[in-house]
Amino acid sequence: MSDAEQATIRHILTNYRVIAAVGYSDRDRTRANYYVPAYLKGQGYTVIPVNPGLAEGLGRPAYPSLADVPEPVDVALLYAPPAAIGGVVEQAIAHGVQAIWLPLGVVDDAAAARARAAGLLVVMDRCMMVEHKHLE
Repeated sequence: MSDAEQATIRHILTNYRVIAAVGYSDRDRTRANYYVPAYLKGQGYTVIPVNPGLAEGLGRPAYPSLADVPEPVDVALLYAPPAAIGGVVEQAIAHGVQAIWLPLGVVDDAAAARARAAGLLVVMDRCMMVEHKHLE
């Protein structure tokens, strides 16, 4: 990982506190789209679940899309299907999100380029929980 990537990760994890977990689900608690947001909540972050099939998650109301979240969001953590990443990035740009985080195994260079061009920070193919633990 480059120094610039490390600096971006550190900046996001230390300065941004409100995370929209797009694709959050509590159906299978062994999957990253549950346990990473749950871990982040336990570390003091405000985690907003985004999933059209849920009414609530992690003790908070869930929203059907990022565009439906009624409060400011710092980071969009995207567990969306690969084909949906581009659309969610467009919602993040429109919503004023500061950073996009794509978890392990998820890379979308075109969406990342659009996000960066709009001034967002971007992390791809990294686990937010693992990177947070590296800060400690």
